[in-house]
Amino acid sequence: MPGTVGRVPTPPAPVSGAPAAPGAATAVLGHHWAGTSLGAPEGWDPTLRAVVDVVLASPVPMALTLGDDFLLLYNDGYAELIGDKHPEAVGRPAPEAFAEIWRAPGFGDAVEHTYRTGEPFLEKETTLPLHRRGSGVVEHVVFTRGYSAVRDGAGRIVGVLAVAAETTQVTQQLQSLSDFSAALAGTLTLDDVARVALRYAITSFDADLVTFAVDEGGGGWRLVRRIRGELLDEADERLPPLWRRTPADWPAPVVVAARSGVPHFAADGQPLRETAVDRHDQKIRALATVPLRASVVRGGLAVGYQTPHSWSAAERALLAAAAELAGQAAERARRFETQHGTAQLLQRSMLPEHLPDLPRLRIAARYDPGVDGNAAGGDFYDAFLLPGGELGVVLGDVAGHDVQAAARMGQVRAALRALALSDPRPDVVLAGLDRLVTSLCAEAGTHELFVTVVLGVVDAERQRLTLASAGHPAPLIRRCDPAGEPLAEYVEVPTGAPLGLGSRPATTTVRFAPGDTLLLFSDGVVERRRQGLATGLGSLAEAVAGAGSGDPRALCAVASAAVPGATEDDVAVLAVEHALRPSRSASMEVPAEPTAPSRVRHWMSGQLTEWGVADSVIGAAVLCTSELTTNALLHAGTAARVEIDLSPERLLVSVADSGTRGTVTRAQTDTLSSRGRGLGLIEELSDAWGTDPTVRGSTVWFEILLPSD
Repeated sequence: MPGTVGRVPTPPAPVSGAPAAPGAATAVLGHHWAGTSLGAPEGWDPTLRAVVDVVLASPVPMALTLGDDFLLLYNDGYAELIGDKHPEAVGRPAPEAFAEIWRAPGFGDAVEHTYRTGEPFLEKETTLPLHRRGSGVVEHVVFTRGYSAVRDGAGRIVGVLAVAAETTQVTQQLQSLSDFSAALAGTLTLDDVARVALRYAITSFDADLVTFAVDEGGGGWRLVRRIRGELLDEADERLPPLWRRTPADWPAPVVVAARSGVPHFAADGQPLRETAVDRHDQKIRALATVPLRASVVRGGLAVGYQTPHSWSAAERALLAAAAELAGQAAERARRFETQHGTAQLLQRSMLPEHLPDLPRLRIAARYDPGVDGNAAGGDFYDAFLLPGGELGVVLGDVAGHDVQAAARMGQVRAALRALALSDPRPDVVLAGLDRLVTSLCAEAGTHELFVTVVLGVVDAERQRLTLASAGHPAPLIRRCDPAGEPLAEYVEVPTGAPLGLGSRPATTTVRFAPGDTLLLFSDGVVERRRQGLATGLGSLAEAVAGAGSGDPRALCAVASAAVPGATEDDVAVLAVEHALRPSRSASMEVPAEPTAPSRVRHWMSGQLTEWGVADSVIGAAVLCTSELTTNALLHAGTAARVEIDLSPERLLVSVADSGTRGTVTRAQTDTLSSRGRGLGLIEELSDAWGTDPTVRGSTVWFEILLPSD
């Protein structure tokens, strides 16, 4: 039969307009027992009457089934559990009152067995449907139930005592802790750990405020909090939390617990009075602070309420377990961030810091690490001016995802540029590289060094492109005929063998006219598991042809996302646009201070007005740039750089930060900025936008196409 342990139910107030049910004691004492097999209570055995008195006076849900008919009597706590069955259940046979569950295993059979044999029965976890009085809703509640025999003064069994305890809350908390552990298992960074810990604490403890703190590793602390009902950026789980930095001796309770390793529980008072930063902190009266219990990372978790709160032993144990799980995840995250930063720094140090800035050739590149982003890869790209004024462009792939692959990639890239500066003919350069790779294989005592490269020489004056490939996918050219629709076609360049295998590459020369864009890419762009290469190549060509413009930065973003599905390989893309007319560009360094967005708006409005841009375009561009600048300063917390590039066809604006915000996705556009209108604004006002991740931050850009006139 149903019941609950762990809390004493309080009978709810009657629903307005509904008659209140009588108390269980009143119903029991007023029942016509003389008309039952038990007879009038005056004739009951004194021991039985004493048991009845104990049951009716107890705050714990209890019920008695008496006699061979299992007649029911129970207290107020039990009446609350059975809901609308009260008061009609008083004095009725239990098999009739609970007909829907009496024959279920562990219910009627358990009562009958205890009545016949006197053996007690305990069921720790049972889920039963419960009708709360007046709610009209069926809840599935978890109970712990115990049955024991009731004997009269002569020792005969005259009934069964049922004690019921509702353990729904405990069960839910344990399930929540299990979910918390599973969520932490998927975290990679401290930002991820903080998001998961804050979400768990605010929901599982139904708290008014929660705080997560970790040490900076070199002095000082970073804290982040969540407040009940407040809409913050971290409401979107893919966005990083907004950390607040504090000195090493900051006296906040969560920091004190983190430093000392000793938890503290305040039931009532003003625990945040000395360190309150706003009214939310000032309102907190009850606060629990527990250390993360990690061996390397110091930190703490705090949970607070705006009303007095007595911290039960179960809550303290649950908080301690949660803090220990968060501490373990924080240590894994710090190791990952250290390894990830080192690997990515090595990777980026092997790639060009800046690409050439030319009046008629616009260049952009994008690199996304594969696997888990925690290893250096072998993909590389380069673009450089040749002695004759041409532009050399290259994209290659050294097999592997380790430091050795990155080191070999650096050797190949450096040697390629040196050979090209001596003799820029692509076939000659690749033949020299083949000899280098053969030598590296011999030196390492292996024949497993696999390197593919495509090299191009762009001659803007003669409007031609010369290409050679050593086992690399053919490049793609987006051609924009003013009289027709844009189209994308692969260059028919002889592939040749990969380097180190006696490669003898041949060259191909094709037209590269103003309005065309060349796209070099690694195989990670088009290869997917359980999908043919032809499908990936087709998807890439279709996406590039359908792009809004031939702008190289936009095409790099389009190409990286052209083929659906995840890839474990690195993704490298390099695009070169032969502009119809030269573009104009300007840039501004933005300090990390509150007045920076307004300064950017003033500077950009003046610059675009000077260039004669239409007022409608200026308004949209300034608004979008202000949002991007605000987000960069908010989330990265570092200075930023704003760059604008104006061509006759489009306006391109980019905002680069040096923080660790990571990639922004279109799914985040509605919630990116808590102080502005977010990237949803950029989505509406621009023709294309994207993000280019770097080792030290991100570059978010947008493009606005200009009217043809």
